Amino acid sequence: MHLGILTGGGDVPGLNSAIKAVVNHAHDRGWRVTGFRRGWAGPLATDPHDLEATAGARIALTPQTVRSINRFGGTMLHSSRTNPSRIRTSALQDFVKGKSPLEEEGYVDATQHVLSVLEALKIDVLIAIGGDDTLSYAARIHREGAKAMCIPKTMDNDVFGTDYCIGFSTCTTRSVEMINQLRSTAGSHERFLIVEMFGRNCGMTALSAGYLADADRTLIAEVPFDMQRLAELMTRDRATSPSNYAVAVVSEGASVVGEDVIERGEADAYGHRKLGGIGERIGVGLKKITGTNMMIQNLGYLLRSGPPDAVDLIVGKNFGTMTVQLIGEGKSGLMMAINEGHYATQPADISTKGEHRVNVDGMYDVENYRPNISKVHGTTMYLR
Repeated sequence: MHLGILTGGGDVPGLNSAIKAVVNHAHDRGWRVTGFRRGWAGPLATDPHDLEATAGARIALTPQTVRSINRFGGTMLHSSRTNPSRIRTSALQDFVKGKSPLEEEGYVDATQHVLSVLEALKIDVLIAIGGDDTLSYAARIHREGAKAMCIPKTMDNDVFGTDYCIGFSTCTTRSVEMINQLRSTAGSHERFLIVEMFGRNCGMTALSAGYLADADRTLIAEVPFDMQRLAELMTRDRATSPSNYAVAVVSEGASVVGEDVIERGEADAYGHRKLGGIGERIGVGLKKITGTNMMIQNLGYLLRSGPPDAVDLIVGKNFGTMTVQLIGEGKSGLMMAINEGHYATQPADISTKGEHRVNVDGMYDVENYRPNISKVHGTTMYLR
């Protein structure tokens, strides 16, 4: 058996734990593992007719090469936001074959090339680790005849079909630590502290961090907020604080009522522009209304960096282990998942069938902009 593996999209702590588990358990069975570098860019940089000349796009993975990688964050395979089904012609090597022109000028669908690479390398099953975008493409190549397995990761914990994705626990843990560390400066200067963090469409990371750090207010991507109302609430919070400060946590995808989500730069291969700036927008708005000085902190990449916590180590390791076990049973076309506290599987294309968002009715006070877990009994560990 010959397995392929890649990581796509943003890195998160815990990816290396999953990679190591796949490699070690495959090796125990006498199987080979090839890692594609830079996500889906790896197959695109491989010439199926001259594998040796393009060997730099891949790496042979053995227990020795992955021996210590689980101690570190990131992904030893590197990553990218590459979408072979919609890629600029100018970004392709001359050897890429099987291109299908799209209606959008200057773009092609290079899926046939990806399939030919997997065939040339004699890869029996490709394991894709990523979020919605990476996994949706893995599901596509599985439909087109290349066996694939999916492992969900995202700091937003928003892949549909699983209660948990690799990276979420470390992100939340680090967020709470940093919010609490920032309190001393906010209190010393009697300011409003605005903490911006990940959450494009799903506010789960902000909601969890705000809930666990006991932030005064939490603004999530699912619920636009009124600036005047926020100013009134924050002013009240500050006045009742012994240190005369108040804290608001905000998803990067949150927006003011009547305004668009703040985006910048060009769209990536999946049509997403970079988010960021809502913290600054809030700071300017609150300063104008209240006259109170601000501390604005975007946690950003600090939440991606560094080693995983114990939860992401164990989930990454078990997702990788389970993937190899299922392949050994002759299965493919599945996504690893946690459902109702148990390790489980879903169809590989489950991530395309729905959306994971904050349950606003059951978990959020839309009038007062704060978590409100109306019922804990019967919910999953991560309040899904």
